[in-house]
Amino acid sequence: MKTDLKPKYKRIVLKLSGEALAGDKGFGLDEEIIAGVVDQLIRVHDMGVEIGIVIGGGNFWRGRTSENIDRTKADQIGMLATIMNCIYVSEICRAEGMQTAVLTPFECSSFTKLFSKDRANKYFDRGMVVFFAGGTGHPYFSTDTGVVLRAVEVEAEVILLAKAIDGVYDDDPKKNPAAKKYDEVTIDEVIAKNLQVVDMTASILARDNKMPMLVFGLNEENSIVNTVKGKFNGTKVTV
Repeated sequence: MKTDLKPKYKRIVLKLSGEALAGDKGFGLDEEIIAGVVDQLIRVHDMGVEIGIVIGGGNFWRGRTSENIDRTKADQIGMLATIMNCIYVSEICRAEGMQTAVLTPFECSSFTKLFSKDRANKYFDRGMVVFFAGGTGHPYFSTDTGVVLRAVEVEAEVILLAKAIDGVYDDDPKKNPAAKKYDEVTIDEVIAKNLQVVDMTASILARDNKMPMLVFGLNEENSIVNTVKGKFNGTKVTV
């Protein structure tokens, strides 16, 4: 069913926090939260917006906090966690009638398709929601870097960062109740003040390729839809 909403963007890449998808459980996948996300994706898709999605893996694996495993192997396990998340959310989308594809930077047999810009664009042209799983395919690079890289490659207009927190602050609001929230901030200021919107590698990649980001809380009602319409309560990161 078509909506009468007017989107501000034609092609977006949405980054979903793995922790946000876990909800209050803190681990795994919260079906109610994901159903709400998929409902919003349907509405955004019905506006004619092309949607790419990257999902973090923190709801299954936080390998960098482990001292008992090699960093490269820990990051590889994290890549697999993102693939699990993408396949799951992709299947929920399909159950609701959407066409999807899951692309990875390395072969996963019949589970996924190998990423290329041409393949992604072909799927976008077909009206499919495209999941970019597996990060960059290399250790030492986070899914933050992965989302900026894919957004730049497929020439998205903007990155939407749906987090467990509702924007960018000058300090950790969980630890400092007086932390100030930014309505708008430049990527140069993000880098200079290490505001950790995304990690430093991703921030510099976004700056150098002039990729804007919109940061908002996933748990706010209709936050994805509202952000695509240009109405949101989060933080705009300008370039």
